[in-house]
Amino acid sequence: MTTPPPVVERAPREAPPPAERRASPMSFGLFQREQRSLFGEILDWMLTPLLLLWPLSLALTWIVAQGIANKPFDRALEFNLQALSQLVVVRDGEARLVLDSQARDLLRADDTDIVYYQLVNARGEHIGGEIDLPPPPLDDVPEAGRVRQRDDVMRGDAVRVAYTWLARPDPLRPVLLQVAETTGRRSTLANEIIKGVMVPQFVILPLAVLLVWLALVRGIRPLSDLEQRIRARRPDDLSPIEELDVPQEVAPLVSSINDLLARLKVSLNTQRRFLADAAHQLKTPLAGLRMQAELAQREADPAGLRASLQQIARSAVRANHTVSQLLALARAETTGRALPSGPVDLARLVAGVVRDTVPRALEHGVDLGLEGVSEVPPEMLITGNPTLLQEMVRNLLDNAIAYSGQGGVVTARVLVDRFSGVQVVQVEDNGPGIPAGERGLVLQPFYRALGTNVDGSGLGLAIVQEIAQQHGASLHMDDAHPERPARPGLRVSVRFVPRNDPAE
Repeated sequence: MTTPPPVVERAPREAPPPAERRASPMSFGLFQREQRSLFGEILDWMLTPLLLLWPLSLALTWIVAQGIANKPFDRALEFNLQALSQLVVVRDGEARLVLDSQARDLLRADDTDIVYYQLVNARGEHIGGEIDLPPPPLDDVPEAGRVRQRDDVMRGDAVRVAYTWLARPDPLRPVLLQVAETTGRRSTLANEIIKGVMVPQFVILPLAVLLVWLALVRGIRPLSDLEQRIRARRPDDLSPIEELDVPQEVAPLVSSINDLLARLKVSLNTQRRFLADAAHQLKTPLAGLRMQAELAQREADPAGLRASLQQIARSAVRANHTVSQLLALARAETTGRALPSGPVDLARLVAGVVRDTVPRALEHGVDLGLEGVSEVPPEMLITGNPTLLQEMVRNLLDNAIAYSGQGGVVTARVLVDRFSGVQVVQVEDNGPGIPAGERGLVLQPFYRALGTNVDGSGLGLAIVQEIAQQHGASLHMDDAHPERPARPGLRVSVRFVPRNDPAE
C-alpha cells in the first residue's frame, strides 16, 4: 500500500494587469493568445500563407530553372551527336568512326565541362571513344535514327548523355553512338536563374509584409476611432452612436449597441419614474403616521388616544402593503427570469392561493369561491415559476376582494382546453368594475381608477401584467356582469398558450 503524495496548497496567482494580457498583434499563429486580437487574427491569415508559399515558390522556381537551363544544352548535345554520326563510315563490313580536326575541336572540352563519346557495334564490341561510358538502359529498344537523352554518371561526375542507333552497315543490326557531357555549365546557368529570381524576392517579401501591416493599421483605424468616441461619452449619454462613419462590416454591431442603448434608456427612465412614484406613494402614509403620532401625543382623552392609535395602525398597514407591493413588482421585473422554473399545475396552484385567501375574504365579508377543473393533465402542465404565479393570483384575488366590498362575490376559476392546450386563469368580482377607457392605464404602476374609495397602492395589476408577460401569457379585462350597469363587476383573464418549443 503506497502513501498518497502530500497535497500542496498553492496560493492563488494574481491576475496580470490588462496590459500583460493583451496579445501581440503580430503572432503568425506560433503563440497562443489569452485574448483574441482581430488585428493579429487577420495578420496571421494573410502572412502565414505568404510565408508558407514562399519556400514552395523557390522550389518551383528551381525546377523551372533546371528545365530552362537544360533546353539549350540538350539541343547543342544533340547537334554534336548528329555531327559525329556523319563521321561514322563502313570499312570491311564494319563501322568505323573517322575523326577529322573539325570533329576533334567539337569534342574538345572547355574550361567547365568534359565531353565523352563512344561507338559500339551490334555485338557489343567497343569500336571507338570511351570504353567505360555507361550503356543505355536494358529496356531501351534500339530504334535507328531516333536521338534519345538521359542522365547518367561517368567517372563519378553527373553527365547528360545523347545517344542514337545507326543502321550501318546492317540495318537489322545497328551500331550505338553516344555523346556525354558533364553538367557544370547547366548547373551554373540554373544557379544564375535562381539568383535572379530569389534576390528580388528577398527584397519584395519584407516590403509586402510592411505594406500588409500598414494596410491593416489603416483598415482598423475606424475601429479605434469608434472606441475613442465611445470612451469619450459621458456616463449619462445614451444617445445612439452615429453609424455613417463606421465600416459596413461593423454597422450591424453598432446597430445592436444602439438598440441596447435604446432599451437601456427606456429601462432607466422606467426605473426613475418608478422610484419617484414609489417615493411619493411611501411619503403619504409616512406623513399620515407622523401626523397621527403628533395628534396622539397631544390627546388627553383615552378614547381619542385610542382612535389615533387605530388610525396609526391603519396607516402602518397601508404603508406595509405598499412596501410589499413595491418589493413584489421589483422582484417580478428584475429577478423573474433568474428564478427556477418547472412544471406547474395551475388548478392546484390557484386552489392553494384561494385557500390561503379565505381569511381575508371573511374579514371583508366577501363570498370567495373556486370553479373549474381540479387538476391539469400531466401532459398539459405549463413551465413557470410557482412563486411568481402564486403572487399573480394573490394580487388578482386581493384586488377583487378589496373592490367588491362587504357582501361582494369573488370567483376564481381555471379553464383548460384539452384540444388546443390553452389554459385560462380567471378572477371575477361584482364590484364597480373598470371603465373600458381606463383598462390600459390601470396596468401602469401606481395608477388607480377614478371614483373608487378603496385603499391601495395601484400596483396589483401592474404586477400581474409583468408576471404574465414573463410566462408568455396575455392579460384581458372584461365586464363580469354587463347586464347590471350599476355593478358590472370585472373579469380578469390570464391566458396561457402552449409554446412551440417545449424546452422554453
